[in-house]
Amino acid sequence: MTTPLNLTRPASAGSPETATLRSPAASIPPKEKTFLSQLASSFAMFRNPKSLTGLVILGVFVAVALLGDVLAPYGALEKDFTALRQAPSWAHLLGTTHMGEDILSQIIYGTRGVLIVGFLAGIIGTAIAVVMGVVAGYTRGWRSESLSAITNVFLVIPGLPLIIIVASQFENPPLILIAAVLAATGWAWGARVLRAQTMSLRNRDFIQAARANGEPLHRIILVEMLPNLMAIIASSFVGTVTAAVLGLTTLAFIGVIPITNLNWGTILFWAQQNGAFPDFWWWYIPAGLCIAILGVALSLINFGIDEYVNPRLRSAGERARAMKKKGLDINETMTIVRTMTKTSTPSKQEGPK
Repeated sequence: MTTPLNLTRPASAGSPETATLRSPAASIPPKEKTFLSQLASSFAMFRNPKSLTGLVILGVFVAVALLGDVLAPYGALEKDFTALRQAPSWAHLLGTTHMGEDILSQIIYGTRGVLIVGFLAGIIGTAIAVVMGVVAGYTRGWRSESLSAITNVFLVIPGLPLIIIVASQFENPPLILIAAVLAATGWAWGARVLRAQTMSLRNRDFIQAARANGEPLHRIILVEMLPNLMAIIASSFVGTVTAAVLGLTTLAFIGVIPITNLNWGTILFWAQQNGAFPDFWWWYIPAGLCIAILGVALSLINFGIDEYVNPRLRSAGERARAMKKKGLDINETMTIVRTMTKTSTPSKQEGPK
């Protein structure tokens, strides 16, 4: 079926003989991609089933942190001296401590501190990684080498001893200080990855075209580069949050953070100090499970982002989901047998003798 053509006559034409033929499709200008459309396409990585599962689990923890005052049946430090080290019951669903404190209420209130420190450290660390990595990757010469050297220095700094030294200098360190220290020791890996990706992007055709058109530096980075780096930035953010959560609970467990900063690590600290291992399982298992489940949620989000970024993982995941829809086992090895038909070669015709 042929496309109908419209006869159009230019304004400068003096006679119909000079009329040209134009296709309707050719008259429609191509749709220009806006910053919002590029940003929306960058967040397509969260449509992965792994990312969606992790986001749902993380959303539950966020809801618990926001609605802690409503969900907690008791106060965080409210004591019931008639129920000391009591096993789980209807009055105390996760049991009590040696002072009669409700463990479920402590876990609910502790979720808020864990997420605040984790997200603050993730935001601060990711912001530093983006600035250092993108600037070091886009610029050339001594600027790039200097920023790369600073990143390498922070890569080899031992994080946990530095955090212990800084946190021990304060009697009651605020959460923002703990998050800042955790972010200062966790941004370097993301900066290295962003620098490498930016160096590959700066030689692409659309970056060279924007530079040739005289676009300012901030527009090239914000409009042209950052939407193409959103997957790596999101992966760096998730990794920084995971490291911050583990670092916070570790510091609380070893007693560096004061007990007034209630979180899952302080619950484990008091369980260890009062001989809860291994008899009083309800004192330490729920807090450990919360740390593990939150880590699994963040790992699922990171796996989904990796599958979106890596073309090989993305194609393998799409192929596995297509096989599941057809009812095929993706772990079963299949051998394709092709039957070859034997074709007879035409005999040579003999010429007349």
